[in-house]
Amino acid sequence: MKYQLMKTSIFTFFALCAALCMNAQQITGFTTEAADRQIALEKQFDASLSAENLDSWMQKMTAQPHWVGTPFGEENAKWMKKQFESWGYDARIETYQVLFPYPKVRSLELTEPGSFKASLTAVPVEGDPFTAQGEALLPSYNAFSRDGDVEAELVFVNYGVPADYEMLEKLGIDVKGKIVIAKYYGSWRGIKPKLAAEKGAIGCLIYSDPKDDGYYQGAVYPEGAFKNATGVQRGSVMDMPLYPGDVLTPGYAATKDAKRLKREDAPTITKIPVLPISYADAEPLLKALKGPVAPSDWRGALPLTYRIGPGPAKVHLKLEFEWKLQPAHNVIATLKGSEFPDQWIIRGNHHDAWVHGAADPVSGMVALMEEARAVGELARKGQGPKRTLVYCAWDAEEPGLIGSTEWVEDHLSELQEKAVAYINTDGNGRGFLGAGGSHSLQTMVSEVAREVPDPQTGVSIQERLLSRNAANGRDKEFELYALGSGSDYTPFIQHAGIASLNLGFGGENAGGEYHTIYDTYPHFKRFKDPDMSYGIALAKTAGRITLRLANAQWLPLDFKPWKKTVSTYLDEVMETTDKMRKATEKHNELVRSRAYELSADPKKGIAAPKAKAMVPYLDFAPLQNALTKLDGEVNALSGKEFSSLSNSGKKALNTLLMKTEQQLTSKDGLPRRSWYKHQIYAPGFYTGYGVKTLPGVREAIEQRNWDEAQAEIEKLAGTLESMADHLKKINALN
Repeated sequence: MKYQLMKTSIFTFFALCAALCMNAQQITGFTTEAADRQIALEKQFDASLSAENLDSWMQKMTAQPHWVGTPFGEENAKWMKKQFESWGYDARIETYQVLFPYPKVRSLELTEPGSFKASLTAVPVEGDPFTAQGEALLPSYNAFSRDGDVEAELVFVNYGVPADYEMLEKLGIDVKGKIVIAKYYGSWRGIKPKLAAEKGAIGCLIYSDPKDDGYYQGAVYPEGAFKNATGVQRGSVMDMPLYPGDVLTPGYAATKDAKRLKREDAPTITKIPVLPISYADAEPLLKALKGPVAPSDWRGALPLTYRIGPGPAKVHLKLEFEWKLQPAHNVIATLKGSEFPDQWIIRGNHHDAWVHGAADPVSGMVALMEEARAVGELARKGQGPKRTLVYCAWDAEEPGLIGSTEWVEDHLSELQEKAVAYINTDGNGRGFLGAGGSHSLQTMVSEVAREVPDPQTGVSIQERLLSRNAANGRDKEFELYALGSGSDYTPFIQHAGIASLNLGFGGENAGGEYHTIYDTYPHFKRFKDPDMSYGIALAKTAGRITLRLANAQWLPLDFKPWKKTVSTYLDEVMETTDKMRKATEKHNELVRSRAYELSADPKKGIAAPKAKAMVPYLDFAPLQNALTKLDGEVNALSGKEFSSLSNSGKKALNTLLMKTEQQLTSKDGLPRRSWYKHQIYAPGFYTGYGVKTLPGVREAIEQRNWDEAQAEIEKLAGTLESMADHLKKINALN
């Protein structure tokens, strides 16, 4: 009994210590006392969140299709504006006139051997009345395809990425003058027609193979979540690695009276016609192909022998679009800060969809709205934010990040003076936290992720994520992933140089509804987030981040994770260069030994490989020296206490902290795509959504442009030197 009492007393002592430690929890950007107040505020915020709101709002917003320019899309925008106003926000709608192609003619036929006409229509399914709305549904197509009327032999190109064309070259197969058929996945869809056109193809088809997105993955809709035989993924094929946004107004806003390019001069419209099709429509085309059997890793799950061609299958593709300016309605809702009204925390999610868009994007949009409602409720109780909050509902994201890009271009100077950070969400589902962004924000996001509970397990969303990572043999530390493209953070971080985040949950919500007529409320409720608990988890996560950025005494930026991450990127680039050099030496040795002549086959047009130019030894010393300089400033800044600064000192500190991300941009931008200003993160020229870190240097090396690589090394070193000088100014404040 005495032992039990002692054990209980010890337990009570440690529980009390834990409670005291929790009450005195330190969070970045706050003194201990301020942190206690902030945590109490966040508990009130959590308590007011309602899953029922998310559910009812999703039903309202997904009742009809609402792509850019539709009456229902405008109705949703006006309804959201009224909602924000009812919560105490100053709300407005900012409208831009953007080019949007609507499909008028879509025709695809197999003309040899035999004949087949593709239906290009997804079938309604039992139990989901939204799939039976007939002509109200947007036809399946790829936005910003060219108009075209072409007929040619067909060639199967796997995923249509650079490595696949290297394989075709080895096999002696040329796509010049042909129509290619590629599988979805493997890369962003816009890369497929871009590469095909560069290789000389005159048309492109993209289909969803059931191995990637269909019955091979699980039961198909309506029995299960996956794509049925007639489902088609819509999507833009705008060449966004050049620039996103309105294709006719590159780098400036698409206002009513803006000067516009001629459509034929717009560089981001594809060079060839491209059409997405279902695997039901793809199967007869693939069956008609002859030629070499596709490599094993090219083969899908259709009941046929996958062959490459060319021919004898010949197809006729005809596409015609109505090219019109359409209004894109951005909803902008502002809650003025009590102490720092000219420092803005911007929070966004898009509201347009290809069809109904329950998962993409409304699941994220309703979480944002509930977050904003709860913040407004706190403000009515006298607990409003110290910095100004700007909640944004973007239009025209789906065709090319257009609404957000035009807004950023329109307000660029003001944003670069006032914007602290941008927090983005998009579609959301059940599972694990996904968080990417500026690595100076990593520590703050990690602190938030330690506190938000996972709805299924009760542990924190960080603990659940790290447990999965450990089980998969990955790093046990919390890290942000680097931002490429694919959602509305792009213009903020990569053009304006504003620190940004992208947040969402997923991993246990797989399905084939993406950009199809099946992305509906019934599908979402059955397979994605039935009780909206992960919508609430998203509101809690993004809401905490927003409130901490809004209320921090000094902005919660930590440059130690950022510096470590950039150093890792440099190590990767140098390692890549060394691997390329060794691979080139090995290749040339084999060529000299004539071993490759055995692989030549003149009858098949396969020539023996030729020697490659040697990889030079690039001078990375400027980058290494710049990082050493940065290391000293980052270490001096790490762990500094700023609470003793005067009010004017804190104002100067926060002004400098706000501008740190802008130090990582270059006014000249990246080679051949000057819209992208950021020198650390960018979408890849041939990866689309996929990120390229240290993009100027890395892509020059990958493309074997050695003079440009050395020039980009010098340029990036200058950028990092500027960052070090900027951090030195911050250090001088204390």
